[in-house]
Amino acid sequence: MAGHDLKEKTAKGLFWGGINNGGQQLLNLIFGIFLARLLSPADYGIVGMLTIFSLIAGALQESGFISGLNRKKNITQADYNAVFWFNVLCSLTVYIILYAAAPLIADWFKQPVLKPLARLSFLSFVISSFGTTPRAYLFRNLQVKETATLSIAALFISGITGIALAWNGFAYWGIAIQTLVFCFCTTVLSWYISGWRPSPHIDLRPLRGMVGFSSRLLITNIFTHINNNLFSIFFGRFYGERMVGYYNQANKWTGIGYSTLTGMVWNVTQPVFARLEDDAERRCRAFRKMLRFTAFISCPAMFGLALTAPEFIIITITEKWLPSAGLMQILCVGGAFIPITSLYSNFVISQGRSNVFMYSTVALCLLQTGSLFLLHPYGVRIMVVTYVFINLLWLPVWHFTARRLILLSFRQALLDMLPFALMAGAAMGGAWIAAWPLESIWLRITVKIAVAAFLYLGAMRLLEAAVLTESIEFLRGKLRGKKTELNKRRKNP
Repeated sequence: MAGHDLKEKTAKGLFWGGINNGGQQLLNLIFGIFLARLLSPADYGIVGMLTIFSLIAGALQESGFISGLNRKKNITQADYNAVFWFNVLCSLTVYIILYAAAPLIADWFKQPVLKPLARLSFLSFVISSFGTTPRAYLFRNLQVKETATLSIAALFISGITGIALAWNGFAYWGIAIQTLVFCFCTTVLSWYISGWRPSPHIDLRPLRGMVGFSSRLLITNIFTHINNNLFSIFFGRFYGERMVGYYNQANKWTGIGYSTLTGMVWNVTQPVFARLEDDAERRCRAFRKMLRFTAFISCPAMFGLALTAPEFIIITITEKWLPSAGLMQILCVGGAFIPITSLYSNFVISQGRSNVFMYSTVALCLLQTGSLFLLHPYGVRIMVVTYVFINLLWLPVWHFTARRLILLSFRQALLDMLPFALMAGAAMGGAWIAAWPLESIWLRITVKIAVAAFLYLGAMRLLEAAVLTESIEFLRGKLRGKKTELNKRRKNP
């Protein structure tokens, strides 16, 4: 792919990735507010106890083959077909195992209702398995706009369903059914938009060339899900379903913040870096530009969410969820760096080094699990602070896994991202001081946002940050393009 074409595809991918994730997170925000007002912390906690099982099952049915298909230089219908049938057969097998294990899950958490709820909820990854290959087709071909359309449509339909069920008293059953509707809509729309269809002939031999890479990615994904959902296990066992609900609500709003950027970058980085595999200089330039852009957005966004967490919780989902605010603030600090670690992981995967990524993820997960097991008698806040602290300390390890591939020192990487983190932190400190004397919650959150944005963007402008200039120029170009297109339509209706 020519340099100009790749740059254009990257810019468009980032733009539509932003539309996709921004739209999804906006809908998650709106529907989440309605549902949190209608449901109790215990309702969320009951469903949250099953999250880790559903995620691990989903990872097993996908088995890393989306990235495996993306890595393959010459791909055929047989490759797609083999992945499709493997996903379907694997998901059915895993569902049967989890269906039988549902009583054991209910006994572990001491919640008998989890037995029937688990058997219903786990159908989600079976439904999703039918759409994995069409989504892989869209992903490989950088059809981010099409992916954005289907994701937002599926989220809208499922969100309306969830609110209707909660309004009519279905409680945690409504959340489970909402997830099933989302998976069903995503699968159907993926088939329709991608145009890809499987053949009835089942031949898994084409998987041989992808198994080594994909199996390591599978192990990595499983440990990542365990690491990200450890608290549901510990809190559910030792502190009860209400604490799981409080934590899940804090983690949900934090996730909406960093997932917007992480998803936007994920849709672009793997395909782009895979195409730059043989050009070390361009690869390094592309990585550094993405690193600066990620830090430029993620640090002020997540620090700002931490700054406004108490007001945000009270205004949107009422004071019954206020215990979530303190946890949310801690998670947001760590969440600012999650898109950066995601950038590193996507780069390593795109270069075929899934084994390196796997070892790092497994080690981090084991360290986190051990620390939480030792610290759970000391309370929830100590556990969450330790979890975030370990994730931050692991950033040099992520860099070390990719250093030889990027040809970039850790000092250079820090110089690329730390200025944005420091300026964002200073801006949030100034905003907190400005809003501290104010009693009105609406005035306080308004002042915090306005002052933080003014200080951060003012500092960027004063220092003539290249990433700010490039972002503004790109958006202006998109607006000019849209205006030109509208003018053409008016002249030629």
